[in-house]
Amino acid sequence: MRQRLVDAGYGLGWSLVKWLPEAVTRPVFNAAADVVWYRRGDSIEQFEANLRRVLPDASDAEIKKVSREGMRSYLRYFQEAFRLPVWDEKTVLERMTLAHLDRLEEASARGKGVIFALPHMGNWDLAGASITARGYPFTTVAERLKPESLYERFLEYRQSLGMEVLPLTGGDGNTFGVLARRLREGRLICLLADRDLTRNGIPVDFFGEQTRMPAGPAALSIQTGAALIPVTLAYRRVGIHATLHPVVAVPEEGDRKSKIAAMTQGVADAFAAGIRKHPQDWHMLQRLWLSDLDAERLARIEGPGAADGAVNGTATQPAAPPEKATGSSDAEQRSGA
Repeated sequence: MRQRLVDAGYGLGWSLVKWLPEAVTRPVFNAAADVVWYRRGDSIEQFEANLRRVLPDASDAEIKKVSREGMRSYLRYFQEAFRLPVWDEKTVLERMTLAHLDRLEEASARGKGVIFALPHMGNWDLAGASITARGYPFTTVAERLKPESLYERFLEYRQSLGMEVLPLTGGDGNTFGVLARRLREGRLICLLADRDLTRNGIPVDFFGEQTRMPAGPAALSIQTGAALIPVTLAYRRVGIHATLHPVVAVPEEGDRKSKIAAMTQGVADAFAAGIRKHPQDWHMLQRLWLSDLDAERLARIEGPGAADGAVNGTATQPAAPPEKATGSSDAEQRSGA
């Protein structure tokens, strides 16, 4: 029943919000964000626990201020996602500015493909639509949500923005192999890559504590020669700003496993730099650091894994309702923003 209600809610959003003036929808979504924030549910408590890692010197009042701004940023993603399908190319281009676009241009000129690795910041769908409009169509990965009708809604939505979307599971072929093939064709792929609390996740130091992030971006770069570029996003009053960080180079020495570890740490460091500047736009309402996990969950992810070939954790995710964002299973937690 809950799945059907969520599906119906998304359907209503895409049907209704796009036809309303933004001057009407923005205050409504801000008010909804404030209601969720004032309820002080588990997701808000977890969000603030995460923010304390990012802002270790902030007072409780400052953390609460940022978390309230963060919930408004989080709901802004929905408001814009529901409007994106009716924005023309001019609007999409005007809604995103970029720093260091030359890094994409130079990497693309090599002809070996480019990998964008992104955290859950700002509106990654708007960023994707804008990059496509600039002449860089790309491929991404999406988790097969339940019910299937919700997955189909997001598939249709992202395809309408010019993205090629591969299912994380249940597709016609090996997703990692298809991504590698796209890179060898000189194309761009975009992967959300700030969380993978599975055995496949690569241990990284993130804001001074241990967590795990996906192996996929680094593994694909090593296998194909594609340039790996971390990208962070931040909202402006109108639109978003994207920062293309320096290419994460493949280490000259070491085995495949150690190279993946070093490159994934490089991605984590770039993410931290962007998140530190704009913590309110990082939509991480789930448990992320290993110290927040219970003993049973920690034991499950610290067993032997196969991270050097995994794409797990790099799926493009729709944002989940905040009260769902701290679900205990990995499938539930990955279904959030």
